[in-house]
Amino acid sequence: MKRRIWVPSVFLTVLALLNLGAAPASPGRTADGHADELVGRMTLDEKLSFVHWDYSTTDPTALVYLPGVPRLGIPEVRATDGPAGATIHRPSIAMPAPVSLASSFDEGLARQYGQVLGREGRAFGVDVIYAPMVNSIRVPQAGRNFETFSEDPLLTGRTAAAEVKGIQSQGLMATVKHYAANTQEDNRMGVDVKVDERTLQETEIPGFEAAVKAGAASVMCAYNKVNGEPACGNGHLLNGILREQLDFQGWVTSDWLATQSTDAITQGLDQELGIDSTVAIPPGGEVPGGKYFGDTLKKAVTDGTVPMAVLDRAVTRIVGQMERFGLLDENPAPRPERDVAGGTAVAEKVAEAGAVLLRNQDRTLPLDAATTDDLAVIGPSAKDPKVTGLGSSYIVPDVATPPLDTIKKKLGADAHVSYAEGETLEGEPIPASALEPDFTSGTVLDPAQAGVIYDGKLTVPADGLYRIAARVTGGNGAIQIDDHTPISIGEVFGKLTSVPLRLTAGTHTVKISGGAVVGKPMTLDLRWVTPAKAQEAIDRAVAVAREASTAVVFAYDDGAEGSDRTSLSLPGRQDELIKAVTAVNPRTIVVLNTGSSITMPWLDRTKAVLDMWYPGQAGAEATADLLFGDAEPGGRLSQTFPASEQQTPVAGDPERYPGVDNVVRQTEGIYTGYRWYDHQGVEPLFPFGHGLSYTSFAYEKQTVTRTPDGLDVDVTVRNTGKRAGSDVVQVYLGPSPKLRLDQADKALAGYEKVALKAGESRRVRIHVAERALQYWDTSADGWKLAGGERRVLIGSSSDDIRLTATVAADRPAKKKRP
Repeated sequence: MKRRIWVPSVFLTVLALLNLGAAPASPGRTADGHADELVGRMTLDEKLSFVHWDYSTTDPTALVYLPGVPRLGIPEVRATDGPAGATIHRPSIAMPAPVSLASSFDEGLARQYGQVLGREGRAFGVDVIYAPMVNSIRVPQAGRNFETFSEDPLLTGRTAAAEVKGIQSQGLMATVKHYAANTQEDNRMGVDVKVDERTLQETEIPGFEAAVKAGAASVMCAYNKVNGEPACGNGHLLNGILREQLDFQGWVTSDWLATQSTDAITQGLDQELGIDSTVAIPPGGEVPGGKYFGDTLKKAVTDGTVPMAVLDRAVTRIVGQMERFGLLDENPAPRPERDVAGGTAVAEKVAEAGAVLLRNQDRTLPLDAATTDDLAVIGPSAKDPKVTGLGSSYIVPDVATPPLDTIKKKLGADAHVSYAEGETLEGEPIPASALEPDFTSGTVLDPAQAGVIYDGKLTVPADGLYRIAARVTGGNGAIQIDDHTPISIGEVFGKLTSVPLRLTAGTHTVKISGGAVVGKPMTLDLRWVTPAKAQEAIDRAVAVAREASTAVVFAYDDGAEGSDRTSLSLPGRQDELIKAVTAVNPRTIVVLNTGSSITMPWLDRTKAVLDMWYPGQAGAEATADLLFGDAEPGGRLSQTFPASEQQTPVAGDPERYPGVDNVVRQTEGIYTGYRWYDHQGVEPLFPFGHGLSYTSFAYEKQTVTRTPDGLDVDVTVRNTGKRAGSDVVQVYLGPSPKLRLDQADKALAGYEKVALKAGESRRVRIHVAERALQYWDTSADGWKLAGGERRVLIGSSSDDIRLTATVAADRPAKKKRP
């Protein structure tokens, strides 16, 4: 994050939006020992300057940085957040949400995605990017599911490795996060995650392992505790698994304010991130150093509590990566210019390849532009595009066309396209009669000031669902109404924050707090949408839909850092809106701009449902191309969509989620995601791997061969339709009869995306790595083969198995030399 020093207790999440930096490099190089020599020549203060990030209060564009050591030729290092773009709080290329990338099942595209982030970050003058996020999608409601990849460790790992290679191919250092078991936002700073070693190793660690093997320069540890120890001071996680088991050679930085003690440096933490200050720091004021790795660490080293060798080790890890990436070169690689056109083209490809066609009755999609001349477009995100998620990954796009405009362009000037908002987001100013004392919109805090903005009461005339809407510039804050979840507001939460709350008639307490950035006042415009106004918007949408031959409803949710979704339903009255539209127009298509799974009580009334996720700055163009058949929806679900909130792996058990007495217990064990649905016999709304195409595919002639490093699965795939298209051939592996432990009924073991012309067939080989045949043996503290006769299942989703085979999974005998 940038220039945000004040840290209100309800808003620590916003401060995790920090942008860090490092310098250009050649990621394929290896350090030659120069880093050790340089560290040996540093003073104690110079060494300490590497283990906590610094901050400028005088430069309004400054990011956090490491000052470097000019006398030794060590340059300054800067960084930025960025799972979906270089989030430096200025217009930048907004890529589709990472969950969209994972849904493409395309590593080549993941590498291109990383290349865009890498070039963009380098062009903006930073050298470290906090990406990718690889935490498992365990909790369907989790606020940051859109920022990560999948519920499946294989898909997560392959996507992460490709993205890391792409980022670092441009000379930008990648920081994989948040290590580990950070699978919910609610109470993320206080929760202790109890997870057994086998579950941790088989479900959460693979994503980090893949990123480390791909050469990630850095790892960010998480806020939460893991089995009683802070993740950022957990010797088992940081030294035992990361350093020893995974052979990680880079450095570990904490999440913002996640460092919990000075001796964490002895447990494997190398660097503290975050300025711990409860007061605003004026321009030119002194910025405090690290809380634990600043003066406190200096004293610990001086008095011998922390050995100098431990500090040297941490600094050498950081400087070693700087050396590896060419930052210490006499003539470092020049920074590139931004390539907005090229990056936007990749963003559009990802949006199309990650889009999942969930339903398509009577082949309603694609629409025919030549014959579609009376179309109703409904929904606020059709006119004000939903580009990205909220929080530290929020991107201000260079440009983002409304889908309404791209649809009109497809149809031409002669077509009749009508629009209705359907769900009103901003409403009108809250009247003085409803607030005591009155609130006046406008400037609420001077630059660099922080505190309570408003403390009063809100009187509500009738029971109902109200939207509280806020526009903020120049700062961040939170609105607390009674004991509802605080509403985070500010620039990192988009142009408009609009949160539905169910309120009863009567008086409610309201407190608004915030902090203004350096050099700019904080402004706040406060509004609301009453139930009556919301109903008027639905009525107008119904009237428009009734007169059209086809209705396209755009629906959205707001995934955000700092809080989980309170429901798997669409927020506000969108479910009601879709039901009302389908009641008057049986030819209704729903386009989703969502960050994770949702429930769909209106599904059976629709003709088609297309999930675009948060599609980035080229999302409108991709959406129009998909709706009218100029592109094909290439995505498959990287997570299961439950049929209801009561039928998920964590539902009905508060110990699993959100936790009891600050403790979450992952008692579902290895049965995460689709494995839980299989094991429990619960039918989801849509299974993992599901996704329809505008054509059809057949599989035949499967063979499975045991190899020294896994399995080779060969299958013939044929496009049986009349259009070109792509399919994701998925290989699952059944349980081992020799293993007397919990095992998945089937687990994804390999996949391949195949593009075929109409009528074309191809023999496809999918390699299953040896790891897929193994399990984590806790007694041996390592991976072991689970042998015996194993079933191999080939299909187009976890619930659509087309072919099966069996294979002897025991290790094949080595061939004798002649």
